[in-house]
Amino acid sequence: MTAPHVSLTGLPPLDRTRSPVTGWTRAHWEATADRLLEGLLPYASPGFAQYRLPGRASHSGPWSDGLEGYARSFLLAAFRIAGSRGRVGPELIERYAAGLAAGTDPYGAERWPPITDRAQPMVEAASLAIALHESRPWLWDHLDDGVRGRVADWLGGFVGARANDSNWRLFQVITEEFLASVGAPHHRAEIDAGLARLEDWYRGGGWYTDGDGRKFDYYNAWALHLYPVLWARIAGPRADAAQVERYRARLREFLTAHQHFFGSDGAPVHQGRSLTYRFAATAPLWVGALADATPLPPGRTRRLASGALRHFADHGVPDEHGLLSLGWYRPFLPVTQRYSGPASPYWASKAFLGLLLPAGHPVWTAPEEPGPVDTADTCLALPAPGWLLHSTAADGIVRLVNHGTDRLPPPPSPKLPTPPRGDSPARGGAPTPEDNPHYTRFAYASAAAPDTAGEAIDNHIALVATDGTASRRGRIHPLGVTGHRAASWHIASLAGEEHRIETVSVVRGPWEVRVHRVGGPYGAVVREGGWALADDTRPPEAATGPGWAWARRTDGLASTVVALHGWDTEAEGTVSQAQEANAYGTYSATPSLLLPVHPGGVHVLVTLVVLGADPEGARRASARVTAEGAVLIRFPDGAEEEVPQAAPPAGGND
Repeated sequence: MTAPHVSLTGLPPLDRTRSPVTGWTRAHWEATADRLLEGLLPYASPGFAQYRLPGRASHSGPWSDGLEGYARSFLLAAFRIAGSRGRVGPELIERYAAGLAAGTDPYGAERWPPITDRAQPMVEAASLAIALHESRPWLWDHLDDGVRGRVADWLGGFVGARANDSNWRLFQVITEEFLASVGAPHHRAEIDAGLARLEDWYRGGGWYTDGDGRKFDYYNAWALHLYPVLWARIAGPRADAAQVERYRARLREFLTAHQHFFGSDGAPVHQGRSLTYRFAATAPLWVGALADATPLPPGRTRRLASGALRHFADHGVPDEHGLLSLGWYRPFLPVTQRYSGPASPYWASKAFLGLLLPAGHPVWTAPEEPGPVDTADTCLALPAPGWLLHSTAADGIVRLVNHGTDRLPPPPSPKLPTPPRGDSPARGGAPTPEDNPHYTRFAYASAAAPDTAGEAIDNHIALVATDGTASRRGRIHPLGVTGHRAASWHIASLAGEEHRIETVSVVRGPWEVRVHRVGGPYGAVVREGGWALADDTRPPEAATGPGWAWARRTDGLASTVVALHGWDTEAEGTVSQAQEANAYGTYSATPSLLLPVHPGGVHVLVTLVVLGADPEGARRASARVTAEGAVLIRFPDGAEEEVPQAAPPAGGND
């Protein structure tokens, strides 16, 4: 089915009095929600129980994908209905009520797939439960008893079922708590077990890992913090008060850090899986206000959330048909997973939780306040995920230095197979966990994304074999994060042999200096890349010289690498060009350095890596190794820093 064009104009005028940073108000959020809901209508089944959107099907198939379209858009509809106190219009309520009736008819043409062990309908059941709870006075309470019974029976498929041991455990918690709220059969022990499993994954500082291992990403934002608060809203007096307060305290601590993940243009740091959910990264900002569990002033909450929503709107999201594509700005399958279907991006509906707050709430009425990146340079150590965040007010860019998350199962783990060449990320297939570009790079940013095609070059150091095969970073072994330093080590495999590479990152302003102690055989080639920089208009400009290289896009942002110590400074740097490999633009370029001959043993390499606007000034940096084996770094602004021979910073752990 071909959708009619949905105009992307017609938003309310900007309000620079109430919202001096973004210009956006609650009216802009409501208009965007309405546009997204309108864009789905051409793809609705006759009874409105499924939305069959165009695009690649998920591994669950079109039947499940159609349910996903209903359930995830129902979240958005429910927030819109509840936020307007049912005054949004009877047709929206009637549409989703009709879908409930048709989807739960076990003999109907539009029936939903049943909830079975570890199957996708488990995810969608939780969205249905949240939407039914939040819109209850205007929808559930007006359904006839037969439909209510069938909905409870369908959701009841979760009772006794096995969920994946990850954030999926919370889908069971949410669904069965809703069943409890309407007097339907449920197992309290399953609710309690899911919440208890969450405790196993808490790592302190407001951070959870998404299942066992070191799996840190935006699932902290749109799942692991979100669902416990929404569960408490459904449970009401059934919830243990101390438990609820614990979730609120953790959310408050998480938001202290999460506010730093947005650039001044509103873009979230581009890291982790399911990035096609885009502005869902703002969900915990709103839920913090909903639960009175936020350290942020109300004007800052709105500035950050509106900044993200407007950022994507300014980049063509939703598209000309009013749809959210499988991508970041444009359609781009490498930011998706096998479970991503055409309607998956509508988990972005969680960003509209703020509509549950009344129009008179301070998050909607207080003047916008600048975000952290707007006012000062910041360096934030996050020991739990093993990250350093450093941002610069001059360009509004947030950079994340990664020495702690790889999304691998906890050791020991079986050796992971190499995927067939036909299943490469460039074709939309999933990379193997050991080379996932969204987890294993040394750095991520709000203004750049990793290249996803071919072997890793950007923000990666590798031993390179004679046939061109490069080592992976693989499992990251954190050595600690403190102040403006972070360190880790990993094993680089080359020709069947394993070599340890230990790295310390030291940041200052826009600069990151990486001190590598690279184990390797004599004669091996070593390659290190800087940031991949992407542009839609044309290939980035490039320049190289002895011991340096840079690429620069049309707006002046540059990616620069400079050899400070241990490299062959007579050898010219290189710039690798790619097409359709980067979520940020059609054309991408990555500067890199090569050491043609590793001397054998452990060799110290020091590199300056910069994402900023002054590639020439970066060459003022220098480094030398002292007689004691320490590395003395001199940044481009003249500041000096010494990295001792023992790499782990204080507070490290293995």
